[in-house]
Amino acid sequence: MDTLSYKTISANKATTDKGWIIVDAENQVVGRLTSEIAKILRGKHKPSFTPHVDCGDNVIVINADKVRFTGKKLTDKVYTRHTGYPGGQRFATPKEVLAKNPRGIVESAVKGMLPKNRLGRKLFTNLYVYAGSEHPHTAQQPKEIKF
Repeated sequence: MDTLSYKTISANKATTDKGWIIVDAENQVVGRLTSEIAKILRGKHKPSFTPHVDCGDNVIVINADKVRFTGKKLTDKVYTRHTGYPGGQRFATPKEVLAKNPRGIVESAVKGMLPKNRLGRKLFTNLYVYAGSEHPHTAQQPKEIKF
């Protein structure tokens, strides 16, 4: 036998099949939900996963304002950011972040779980988070997934 009967297939931009998935975040724990979303965005749920290619699906998250935290994290957890100016460190609890920007909790959690390079920035553009139950992506016919 002169040839191999098997080959390792490496996906590229032309051979990937990207779908649309919708996730309802109501009463879901933030960390458990966002880790599954990050896996889907990355494409790790597909057998054709290739680490250096965007082979994941587009994810729509609805009801992002109704996520839940376990324990006392809603009031005790602290998000830290910096304005860039001296003495510009700012702190916020998840309760304050949800009041100001309901999508911010899910977006920042998923962004932290993606690669910190240009591929990760490209993957993050495939995430669509909405605070309510309506979304403008009905034409894409997304499949609903429950975790």
